[in-house]
Order: sequence, then structure tokens, then C-alpha cells
Amino acid sequence: MEKVTGALGPRRRIAATLKRLRDDSGKTLDEVAADLLISTSKLSRLENAQGKPQARDIRDLIQYYGLEGTRDARNLQRWATAAKEPGWWTGYDDAVLQKSLDAHLAYEADAMVARVYTLPFLPALLQTPGYSRAIYELMERRPEDEIVQLLEIRKQRQAALRNRAGMAPLELVAVTHECTLRQVIGSPAIMREQLDKLLEHSELPNVRLHVLPFDSPPTFSMTCMYAYFEYQEPADGGQDVVHIETHAGFFSLDDPDEVSKYRRAHHQLVSSSLTEQDSRAMIRSVQDGLPQ
Repeated sequence: MEKVTGALGPRRRIAATLKRLRDDSGKTLDEVAADLLISTSKLSRLENAQGKPQARDIRDLIQYYGLEGTRDARNLQRWATAAKEPGWWTGYDDAVLQKSLDAHLAYEADAMVARVYTLPFLPALLQTPGYSRAIYELMERRPEDEIVQLLEIRKQRQAALRNRAGMAPLELVAVTHECTLRQVIGSPAIMREQLDKLLEHSELPNVRLHVLPFDSPPTFSMTCMYAYFEYQEPADGGQDVVHIETHAGFFSLDDPDEVSKYRRAHHQLVSSSLTEQDSRAMIRSVQDGLPQ
């Protein structure tokens, strides 16, 4: 997959707007490309949010569709400028950002709400450094230099729950399976610290944490980890997206029907889970049962 070096939101909004404008014009990709003396593949990439849009191309498309002085023109120019800004993660090694982690970070950076479901590990945005390190060392067998960078990335991501430049703190609605509380990662001491952090962060006004208990009936999407990202400007092409995490890496779903299915599925997961108060009670109970 193409390396993601900046925000995906502006590119996706440009793509949705250009696709709408071309559909409204009744023209094909080949026809518009021929009129503008650019390749069909270049126009297709713009309409599929691939690569960074160039200011000259956006200017030509604004003129072609007769948009000068309109809201669409202002939005396209603003998004083209925003798309050039490098993402905060671009300074990290490619080996650390493999398996589409860079795309996941880009989706997360733009989102207003992240609705996540996790197993067999606790939500990444609520993990302690000790817990994360144990996963990287014991399961993924990462070298130390990569672990240091991955921990820095996780810290940067978690900071979004407290504050973000120019945006409200990220809202997190997390459902985690009961097995994540009972699977000892690293050591009992690491788990006690981790469960303390869960309890602390679950009290934040922008964090909702639910535990899906063992005795809950099975629901769709409960067998894989995923994040459903919600955006602020759906009317401008900032449509929601689902990022599913597997051992092979992340892959995204942006088809509106599929995305809607996962939105309903996450609502069902929340409904099938313990309340926030009962979830905290279970966390305390598991913590009390850990060996000293």
C-alpha cells in the first residue's frame, strides 16, 4: 500500500467532491481528463484519495467545473493545503509503521469519535507503557529500537484524549471483551498498574468504557478488533470509515453500507456489555484477584 504521510481526511473530502462534481456533469473520467490534458489515472487517483493533490490540478478543476468564488472552490483549496501537511508520525521508521499503521494513525488523527472493540488486548489508547511493551516484546518479538518508537507513537495517540491542536479531544467509546481483563500480560504487577489506568481513564468525560462479559450472547463483529472513526464534516465527504486490525495488519472499509453495518454492530456491542459503572466494578474485582 502507498505510504500515508499526512492527513487522509482532506484527501477523502477532495475525492468525494470531485466525484460528485463529475457525476453531476454527466462526464466520464476519460472525458474530463482529456479536456484538462491530464492522464485518466491521475484524475482517478484524485477521485480515490490517493497521493497528495497538487494546487495546480485543483485550480484547473475549479475552473473546469465553473466553481470560482463558490463554497466548493474554497473547500477544495483549503483541503489541498491541509493535505500537504505532514502527519506527526512521518518521522518514524518504515519498519515501525508497517502493515498500514500509518493509515490507521491518519484516520484516527482526523476523527472526532473513535468507537473501538478489542480482544485479546485492551484498547491501545488506554494501555500503559508496561503493558504495551510486554506485547511488543513477548508476542511481536520487536527489537528494542522499534519498541521505543512504538511506545512514543502510543503516547502521542493517547495524548489526543486530553487535548488536540485545533480540535476537541478525541471521544473514545470502547468495548473490550472480558478476556482482556483476565489475560495476564507481562506480570501481575503490570496488570495491576494497567487496570488502575483503565479505571482512571474511564472517568474522563470523553471516554466511555464497557466490558463485554463472557455470559453475553454472541454478536456480529465480536471476533475481531476494529475502530469505527466518525468525522465532523460528513456533508463535505468526510464519511466515516472502519479500520479492522488483524495479525496481517489493518485494512479499511469505506463502503457506506458496510460502514453502517459496523456502526449498528458497535451499538449492539455496547448494548450487550456491562454498563460503565458495572464495567468498573468488574475491573476492580479482577484487579483484587491478581496475585501479589
